Amino acid sequence: MKNYQVVGIGNAIVDVLSSSDDAFLARTGIEKGIMQLVERERGEFLYDAMENRREAPGGSVANTIAGLGSLGLSTAFIGRVRDDALGQFYAKTMAEGGTDFVNPPVAGGELPTSRSMIFVSPDGERSMNTYLGISSELGPDDVADDVAGAAGILFLEGYLYDKDQGKAAFERAAKLTRQAGGKAGIALSDPFCVDRHRDSFRGLVKDLDYVIGNEHEWASLYQTDLDDALAQAGRDAGLVVCTRSDAEVIVIRGDQREVVPVTRIVPVDATGAGDQFAAGFLYGLATNASLELSARMGCVAAAEVISHFGARPETDVKALFRAAGLV
Repeated sequence: MKNYQVVGIGNAIVDVLSSSDDAFLARTGIEKGIMQLVERERGEFLYDAMENRREAPGGSVANTIAGLGSLGLSTAFIGRVRDDALGQFYAKTMAEGGTDFVNPPVAGGELPTSRSMIFVSPDGERSMNTYLGISSELGPDDVADDVAGAAGILFLEGYLYDKDQGKAAFERAAKLTRQAGGKAGIALSDPFCVDRHRDSFRGLVKDLDYVIGNEHEWASLYQTDLDDALAQAGRDAGLVVCTRSDAEVIVIRGDQREVVPVTRIVPVDATGAGDQFAAGFLYGLATNASLELSARMGCVAAAEVISHFGARPETDVKALFRAAGLV
């Protein structure tokens, strides 16, 4: 059985990116800066409205795992795509990036491979409109014992809670990893996802080994201001990670609290900032770096990905770590 340093489970989504202005967003009824789930008809309308489309493999946790694979860790991703052109593209690109895409594309499924239409504003903000397609069928049968049970670290996507089957897959994967001695954690995904699943997520904060979220997600989870939310999270969770994109990263484990300042840069495209922060941070955890160093690695990885279009690294992030004296 192959051992993996990090395994992710989440939605396997092809990102379709296009530049747009605020007037276009208003005209087409797109809420700026958030992820919205759309039905097939709406997805096809938005896809047709996109100019100069660029396609890239995406999905929040998949982006994180791809970042870890590019850093040289042994990685696998549990996801579901159809055996269509986008699904084949997705599986091939993940494998080429160094991550095992462990479930082969599904032949003959009714639903197509998932895609997210991402409109990037001049200020770098991204507005995501996601048609889940076959990803919505991800279930416990897609979680193999010899993958989840072979993970040193398992990273789970909060968006999976939007479907009962996804939730069951999530819970099976976490159980297998932890029974084998690995650590399991979650990305809170976005404030609206937290709103939809607040009670479940509060339970997960207590049950899992680590939780990563931004300031808005943590405040939404506890329905209070950030300081109070982090105080409650610190009592509930084994390891709390909170990103504040314009200020700092806060990491809490028991009585230990690390605050790492963020070097602010103007984003070309903010897509994937949180995903690649998680990649850098989990790289630190997987290689036994300190919490402070892990947070700094996350900041370096996030800064790289927002300097260009797309949600996955385009330069050697390990070299950036070395240049910053982190490895």
